[in-house]
Amino acid sequence: MLNLQRLCVFCGSSAGFDPIHAQMAGNMGASMAREGIELVYGGGSVGLMGAIADAVLQSGGHVVGVIPRFLATRELLHQGVSDMRITDTMHERKALMSELSDAFVALPGGLGTYEELFEVLTWAQLGLHRKPTGLLNIAGFFDPLIALIDRAITDCFCRDEYRQLFVVDDQPESLLQKLREHEPPTVKKWIPSPEQT
Repeated sequence: MLNLQRLCVFCGSSAGFDPIHAQMAGNMGASMAREGIELVYGGGSVGLMGAIADAVLQSGGHVVGVIPRFLATRELLHQGVSDMRITDTMHERKALMSELSDAFVALPGGLGTYEELFEVLTWAQLGLHRKPTGLLNIAGFFDPLIALIDRAITDCFCRDEYRQLFVVDDQPESLLQKLREHEPPTVKKWIPSPEQT
C-alpha cells in the first residue's frame, strides 16, 4: 500500500458556476489535512486552486505551491502558502510538482488541468513513473472524458490497460483510499496495427 505523504492536485483557477465544485475542493483539502497528506498545487489563491489550498491550511495541513515566474506576476499568489516554489517555465513547474508528489489527482478545471492530467498519464504509459493518478469526479464532471478514453480504447488507439492507469471516485476520502491501494499496470507502449494482430 502506498505511503501517501504528498498529493499533487490539478484543478481550475476558476470555481465554475456550480458551488458544488468549490465545496468538494474544500472537502478534498480538509480530508487531506486530516489524513496528514500535504498538498502540492499550482500556487494560486483563486478558483478551485484557492479553495483546496484554503481548506488544507484551515485544517492545519501543509501546502506547497509551484508557479512559474511569468504567471506569478499576473496571478494572485496565495499569501497563506509559506512554501511557494517559483520556477522559470511551465515545464519546470510540472516537473517539480511531479518530483515532489507521491500521487496525482485532477479536480474539475479547463485546458490546463486536462493538459497536466494527460501528461502524467502519458508519463505513466511510457513507464517514466508508477505513481497513482485519480479523478475526483464531482457531479459527473469527468464522465465525458472517461467516455472519450473508453472510445479511444474501443477504436484501438489505446490499450485496454490504459484505463487502469487512473482511478475514479466522487468522494475525497474514498478516492484517497483508492490511490493508496492502486497498483498502476505495466503496459506496453505501442498499439499494434490491425494487420499486426
